[in-house]
Parts: sequence; structure tokens; C-alpha cells
Amino acid sequence: MTVLDDRALNRASLARQLLLDRADVPVVDAVAHLGGLQAQEPQEPFVGLWSRLCAFDPEVLSGLLIRRRVVRTHLMRRTVHLVTAEDALAWRARHDAMLRQRVLGNYRRELAGTDLDELAAAGRAVMADDVPRSMTELARALAVRWPAPGPRALGEMLVAALVPVAQLPPRGLWRTRAGVRNVLLSSWLGREIDALSMDGSDPVGQALVRRYLAAFGPAASADLRAWCGLAGLPAAVAAIREELVTFRDERGRVLLDLPGAPRPDPDTPAPVRFLPAFDNALLGYHDRSRIIDGAHRGLSVAGERVVLVDGRVAATWTVKDGTVMVTPLRSFSRADRTAVAEQGRELALFLSDNDSHRVRVAASSR
Repeated sequence: MTVLDDRALNRASLARQLLLDRADVPVVDAVAHLGGLQAQEPQEPFVGLWSRLCAFDPEVLSGLLIRRRVVRTHLMRRTVHLVTAEDALAWRARHDAMLRQRVLGNYRRELAGTDLDELAAAGRAVMADDVPRSMTELARALAVRWPAPGPRALGEMLVAALVPVAQLPPRGLWRTRAGVRNVLLSSWLGREIDALSMDGSDPVGQALVRRYLAAFGPAASADLRAWCGLAGLPAAVAAIREELVTFRDERGRVLLDLPGAPRPDPDTPAPVRFLPAFDNALLGYHDRSRIIDGAHRGLSVAGERVVLVDGRVAATWTVKDGTVMVTPLRSFSRADRTAVAEQGRELALFLSDNDSHRVRVAASSR
């Protein structure tokens, strides 16, 4: 079995994630290809797509949200994701059990004795009027009947697990600050959520495996689970195993992949890329060594924005007073520093409220 070292896996991941070359594809197609973008920080997907697409226009993504072509909803790993309407409807039921268990993991004591099916039915009844509600408002509407859990536990269980909802615009629009207002996902998208197959074949799980490998492969089953949060996919993997090719990584793990998917030469140059907080290029793997050193792994779950240099996490970045501030995690060569500064200036102009070229990039060494 062929062994792929971390550099080979790095270049494959960059290609799949549209980070090796910016892609000239419609925004909605990019969102679909990536299996969505993590989006609990509403402005971060704009940076993620800017780093991946040619001539990305943020207003196009805002328009897709307004026209209900893409939607903000709780999905993979119980986090808010920006996904296409089709994927939200197709994938939600397959994630229901995981969403419920993850919320219970935080509020098991508060929700002890609560009939979650009754709570879900009551939540849907309250939201049937299509009036957008915050999590707190929804919890208050049901607290008379279920006072014990408290509004936080009640609201999170309803909105993040039991009742499939969409977070409505203006939340998530470009350069817009807005609170979270929820409506039923099926109502917002005008179609019922796809039902799970009852014959045990799990076509949704099989589709998730293929979609994951297209955007993240080659990868191990543990990486797939880290991306979606689902534990019950071994059967789906087994069902399509004959379609897949296999490799090993340097640690001996078996990696799965689609036979025709890109696996560039490990020596392919990788440009500097700025990634937003919680980007799935990092969080979509259990073993992240292909893209980030073990010493810096915590950055990927701490909400740090990172810079890729030669395809690996080499710096963090923030914005202060219109200036992109880059803090290297290792020494930069002169060429690295120049490339980071050039890409940082382009990012600063993208994020700026005007077309001024007075935005500067500051880089400091750790």
C-alpha cells in the first residue's frame, strides 16, 4: 500500500480545499464542494471564500443567503455551518441523533426527566407561525411547561438539536451585525427535510463519505468523524469501500480516497493563504499534522485566524484599526515575509470599508 507523507497529504488537502489555486467557480458551487463552511462567527466565511475563489464578491454570498440558496444552521459537530439549501435538507436528519447527544453532554443534569420528543413537538408548534425568534424567546415560550431546565439548556436543546432551524438574514450578511433569529428550516427553504432511509442502507451516510473525501481526502475514518461528528458511518464506508482507493500515512493509518481526486506532486508550490477562525481546512481532520504542527494544534480550536506559508500554519493574524497584524509562529525568510505582506495587503483591502491603499500590514516575530 502506497505511503503518503505529510507533504503529499498537505498538497492534496490544499487542492481539495481550493487553497492551492483559487478556483473560478460560482460561490454556491464552492460552498457545496467544501461541504459548507463553519460559521458561528458570521463574517468568517467571507474570508474563507476570499482565500479560495477568484475575484470573490462578498455581496454574492449575501445574496445567496437572502435568496435562500445557502443557509446558516446547526449541523456538523453541532456548530453553525453555512451550507447549501440542498445539503441542509439532505443532511439534517442524519445529524439529529448526534446533535441531541452533544447538547445532552452539556446539559444532561438540567434536562434529566425531560421528554425530549414532547419538547421537540412543542417547539415546532410554537414556531409554526413562522415568526422569527431568538433562542431566549423560544425558551421562554416553553418555560411555563418546562421550568426546570432553565432558559439556556432549554433554548440550546431546542435550537441546536431538537428543532431544525435556519438563522435568518441579516445575520451573516456582509459587514452586517445582527442577532440570531430562528425559523423552522423547512419553512424557510420551502421544503420538508429529507427523511432517513428505513432499510438500513444509509444513502445519506454514503453521500457524506464521498463528499468529505472530495473536499478533504485522502483521509482516515477518524478524520471523517472529526469533520461531521457522526459515529455511525463505518457501515457507510464499508458499503462504498470497493469504490475507493487506499493509502497509508506516515503513522500507519489507512487512508481512503476517491480514485480520480487530485493528489498533486508534493513539490507543487503552495501560495500564502489567510484562513478565518475555525476553518474546516484544519478542523476537518482528527490528525491535523498534514497542515499544522502539534505544538500549535490548539490554535485550530481556539478561534485563532491563521496564515498558511508553504501550505502549513506559520502565523496568526488579526485586524486592528484597519491593519492586518501578522504574528509569525516561526522565523520567516525574506521571501516568506514579502509574500505574507503582499497577501495581507490584499486581505486588508478586501476587509476595508473603502478602496484606500493606506492599509498597512505589520508583521512581528515570536
